[in-house]
Amino acid sequence: MGFDTSGLLPLSDALQGMLEQLACCCDSEQLPLPEALGRVLASDIASPLAVPPFDNSAMDGYAVRLSDLASGTPLIMAGKAFAGQPYQGEWPAGHCVRIMTGAPVPEGTDAVVMQEETQADGDRITFLAQPEPGQNIRRAGSDIGKGACVLTAGTRLTPREMPLLASLGVATVAVRRPLKVAIFSTGDELKPVGTPLAHGDIYDSNRYGVRAMLARMGCNCLDLGIIPDDPAQLRAAFIRADEEADVLITTGGVSVGEADFTKQLLDELGEIGFWKLAIKPGKPFAFGRLPRAWFFGLPGNPVSAMVTFDQLVQPALAKLAGQRFERPLQLQAIAAEPLKKSPGRLDFQRGILSQGPNGLEVRSTGSQDSAVFSSLSRANCYIVLERERGRVATGETVTVEPFGGLLL
Repeated sequence: MGFDTSGLLPLSDALQGMLEQLACCCDSEQLPLPEALGRVLASDIASPLAVPPFDNSAMDGYAVRLSDLASGTPLIMAGKAFAGQPYQGEWPAGHCVRIMTGAPVPEGTDAVVMQEETQADGDRITFLAQPEPGQNIRRAGSDIGKGACVLTAGTRLTPREMPLLASLGVATVAVRRPLKVAIFSTGDELKPVGTPLAHGDIYDSNRYGVRAMLARMGCNCLDLGIIPDDPAQLRAAFIRADEEADVLITTGGVSVGEADFTKQLLDELGEIGFWKLAIKPGKPFAFGRLPRAWFFGLPGNPVSAMVTFDQLVQPALAKLAGQRFERPLQLQAIAAEPLKKSPGRLDFQRGILSQGPNGLEVRSTGSQDSAVFSSLSRANCYIVLERERGRVATGETVTVEPFGGLLL
């Protein structure tokens, strides 16, 4: 795939190399707003109206003209204005209008005085404070101007965006169709959950993690199950995935020492690079192109598969789906205990981030072996230790990356 795979490939180089080759492959379609939750916008959305659409009151109080307050005498209440029921009567000099939050301000209003700064004696209102011009008035278009871009293409619609679009009267939106991703696990030792294990067997856990992360990304998943280390069955699985999906993700079969026919089959069907990444866990990784679909080969160790998906495959799938992707937030924390680390690879240790007496602190979940999945299930963050960094002493500052949407 055009990369130097003779040594350990830095994570940033691997990610950049993949993203440079990928482009959105999902067509757009129009959907009613209620059906668009979780989908990716195919085009920018401009506001069809101003928000708010009219000048309105930000407080319960009284709409006033500053000229009427100049004498310092009480004003007579001319009427009332409610949200959805504007005041439409005459507004003589020396009068004010009782107004509720959200109600349109009557024409000529200079300010709204909150009711706590007034005294009422029947219809006679005494004002205890002199308002500033425009006080407590939300001006038309002060939130969103008509024609302004409110959401950009590539935005995945969440519960935060849905009421915004509804408030603008947007009934349908152009969104990308979901990315279709085929997955399977390889290995004669893998057995489905719910079946008894023979000596040397293990349960296939990786597909459950990959399926869950694909669901969080809004992808449609074609689960091909467990494929044994058999050339004919592997070939059939690769061909089906290539014909029916945009992407194929496998777990296992990409490490040094794995069955040679897996690599031979991939080389025969497409253009695949087998990489040794300078990260821990997750050194073995494969990426490339089948005749129609993109291919990602994850390591077989459970934690390695999850970490490489989270750090490498997630941004790649986002680009293929047309989604704007932002790198996860990273923070600085104090190591609450020593951390084992050998120089040579970027290390994503699993940690527990908490608020300590002097700020954020983090501690390890225990064993960092790539086969110990409990270390990930107990964690709420990665402790990201630089490639050339060695052992970390208690009290040193480290970078932490709180788990995002895929792992929460």
